[in-house]
Amino acid sequence: MESDSFLIEELYEKYHKDVYRFAYFFTNSKLDAEDITQEVFIKVLKNLYQLRDRSKEKTWIITIVRNTAVDHIRRQRLIRFLPQSMLNDHHFSTESISNELLIVKETRKELRNALMKLQPNYRSVVILRALHELSVKETAEALKCSEGKVRVDFHRALIVLKNIINLKEEWIDVEKSR
Repeated sequence: MESDSFLIEELYEKYHKDVYRFAYFFTNSKLDAEDITQEVFIKVLKNLYQLRDRSKEKTWIITIVRNTAVDHIRRQRLIRFLPQSMLNDHHFSTESISNELLIVKETRKELRNALMKLQPNYRSVVILRALHELSVKETAEALKCSEGKVRVDFHRALIVLKNIINLKEEWIDVEKSR
């Protein structure tokens, strides 16, 4: 156990700059890169037993950072097209927790309603790719179609979904101005 703590410290000292740099260039965000770097070294610590060949430690860690960065981007994907009014920065306090929970529930409800307006093949692709975080290949296998069709349908579905959500936001703005 003591040797593990020395090893993790050594790996961190040797590779934290490489991990951060990879995450930063992958996400173009210092904050995301910091989060990913922290998550990577937690994974390294948890999976240290898998590092059998010390000569491959750098490629092992780079594989972890790449996978972690991809997972991070997938988790962020749906946030990109949600209306700004649904993403306002709320500070957590004892007073605002219930409001925050209400906003999260409402956001999920709006997203589910918007998903239900998509045609079934678009809805399936969005659910598998964005919500279940399947790869393009896994999604194609699940839907029994080509990877190209998955890419095209996912892209088109996101555009339609964004338009549905933006129309709702415009409708809310019109109602507020009355």
